[in-house]
Amino acid sequence: MLRALTILFASASLAVLTQTQPGAPALQPKVVAEGDWPMFRGGPLQTGVARTTLPAKLEIRWKVNLKKGIESTAAIVKDTVYVGCYDDHLHAFDLKTGQPRWKVKLGPIKAPPSFYRDRIFVGDEDGVFHCVDARAGKELWKFETNGEITGGANFSGDNVLFGSHDSTLYCLAIKTKEVIWKVKTEGPVNGSPVVANGQTFMAGCDSHLHIIEVARGKTLAKIELSGQAAATAAVSGDKLYVGNMNSELQGIDLKKRDVQWSYMPKRAQPFYSSSAVTDKLVVAGSRDRSVHAVKRATGEAAWSFKANGRVDSSPVIVGQRVVFGDTSGTLYVVDLNTGKQVQSIDLGQGITASPAVAHGCLVIGTTDGLLYCLGKKQ
Repeated sequence: MLRALTILFASASLAVLTQTQPGAPALQPKVVAEGDWPMFRGGPLQTGVARTTLPAKLEIRWKVNLKKGIESTAAIVKDTVYVGCYDDHLHAFDLKTGQPRWKVKLGPIKAPPSFYRDRIFVGDEDGVFHCVDARAGKELWKFETNGEITGGANFSGDNVLFGSHDSTLYCLAIKTKEVIWKVKTEGPVNGSPVVANGQTFMAGCDSHLHIIEVARGKTLAKIELSGQAAATAAVSGDKLYVGNMNSELQGIDLKKRDVQWSYMPKRAQPFYSSSAVTDKLVVAGSRDRSVHAVKRATGEAAWSFKANGRVDSSPVIVGQRVVFGDTSGTLYVVDLNTGKQVQSIDLGQGITASPAVAHGCLVIGTTDGLLYCLGKKQ
């Protein structure tokens, strides 16, 4: 029985499948170079799995004080880190040294920047979506919406997709900012789109997941969720995973277009953290101060890890480890299979940004404006 699939808009995300049939395996478009982290959750399917390794023990390589809060998750491409800040700037830093390369004034930025074809795309809390030359730091164009933009961008061919709190999903031409199509929903769009093979999936404040055809912006189906979504969805194969504000993590079967399972922790609190997905596990943080690992096939609990603060930071899987931050300012490394702590590092103030992991380094910001790069100390 079809459960309504509407857009995970208010704080969700889209997922674009690479096949033309709904529920076909989600093949990742070739927009991600080996080892890079060009967008939120690492790639078009938003699965939160790094394509690099980290040293056995993380050490601080460098830190930069931007003096205003950082909730934006960084993008890392080749030797450059791109990150937004509440100081109204988009910044670029050298990955090896932390030395600034450029900064451009855009507006207060919470959203994660996305890199594509030598351009950076990012929205701000004034509701303006920006396109910036990644090499020179020069703004190429901007597009105004009627609501703040907190989610990242994703891409399909010559087009860029992003959502706004004006309850709209936009598809614009990358070069001209022409509106190719837009889809109106019944709630704000907070998350980043997932793109893979001709379809996009959105979950949000209308408590539905929407399946949308990327070429025409046509809604193909909608599935009812157990609550409003505050996280970006992740797609792997013919399944989609997303947490919601009703304290449930849900697995969606995209072939049957129905909810496959729902998981609710004993101490129920909303999921604002986006899921990381392997072939066996779905891992997400909760406001119950824990990270939960759920068996992907059944939705049964595999393990949970108790943190010091709320976990809005979305975990990233690096090999056999999981890395994430919490609102106490602690960065954690836990074992993927057991959930046992491997390492913790006190970074000071709260962490709501998510890790960006590339080229042997982890980059993450704090709410007091410190941007850290961790890895093997130079």
